[in-house]
Amino acid sequence: MDLRDFKAGRYIQQYQYKSFSPAKVNLEWTWSDPKINTLLAEANKKLGELNAFSLYVPDINFFIAMHVIKEATTSSKIEGTKTGVDEALLSVEEIAPEKRDDWQEVQNYIQALNYSIEKLNDIPLSTRLLKDAHKILLDGVRGESKMPGEYRTSQNWIGGASLKDAVFIPPQHTEVSELMGDLENFMHNDKIDVPHLIRIAISHYQFETIHPFLDGNGRLGRLMITLYLVSTRLLDKPTLYLSDFFERKRALYYDNLTFVRTSNNLIQWIKFFLVAVIETSDKGIESFRAILKLKENIEGVKLLSLGKRLNNAKKLINFLYKKPLINVKDVENVLNVTTKPANAIIQEFVKLEILKEVTGYKRNRLFLFEEYYKLFANNG
Repeated sequence: MDLRDFKAGRYIQQYQYKSFSPAKVNLEWTWSDPKINTLLAEANKKLGELNAFSLYVPDINFFIAMHVIKEATTSSKIEGTKTGVDEALLSVEEIAPEKRDDWQEVQNYIQALNYSIEKLNDIPLSTRLLKDAHKILLDGVRGESKMPGEYRTSQNWIGGASLKDAVFIPPQHTEVSELMGDLENFMHNDKIDVPHLIRIAISHYQFETIHPFLDGNGRLGRLMITLYLVSTRLLDKPTLYLSDFFERKRALYYDNLTFVRTSNNLIQWIKFFLVAVIETSDKGIESFRAILKLKENIEGVKLLSLGKRLNNAKKLINFLYKKPLINVKDVENVLNVTTKPANAIIQEFVKLEILKEVTGYKRNRLFLFEEYYKLFANNG
């Protein structure tokens, strides 16, 4: 089907409201808009450059841990959760009671993403995997009463306080299973020639339109993008997350999704999505370059002054790449030492200006690997 001929779906009269029944997407898509070709070529090129870092950055998984934390906080922020990257790094005991629900939602996102990436080794990106991830997302948080891991069996809506003033009403629950089956088939259909980035652009739109769960659809739909890129080997590691772009251009993100439903304009959404891939890949490349420069300065210069403590210093720095905000207890556990040597090596790191004490307390102090942390916290 030519993208210009796309009809997004139709409104169906229900009792006192109209729900939107989307058209199925498992088709061979074509287009005549040359701008899509240009953006697609650029997006593939940038993704390839970003992916190169996965192949030659040593211990890349350490750095990916922080990318995941950044994605979890940003994707949750779009849904109104107010946990920052700094708070996401703390343990539950260190979080104020009134902020623990938000904190837990972010932790669940981290867990759901890590679990799903791991599971891709055994099963394809599928409705089964999405349901498993959804179950983790909603575990023990505000949406836990909203059928975690199961498609909805009632009508939901987007925006507004009720169905009467909703901005958008997705399809009836009786349509969800068939529509999700069609979406899964589209993602895996090897009998049609549709480039991967076009497939996932259309798939993300379709997932958000189906809104198959009672809660967590936004987060899961964004998570699905990264899972698709890894499952198709466009990325060897989960290094690209679009939530930061979508968060910064939130109004445009929602407008472009809505525009497909109201004007059948899938072309505009695809262009927006490809620009998101290009700009986010560029940011990822910049951030990996900065990480490598920082790593070289610390491991190739600063740590060499530590003599017999060098081995422990290397272990600690590797831990800091995953968790740049630590306390003495963390260091005791990582290095398997008692409090005194743990404090001593922390002080060495403070002297070398790798760590900075951030609480001002005498006890329960926290130390931040500030230069590294800023690469993620300020990357907006």
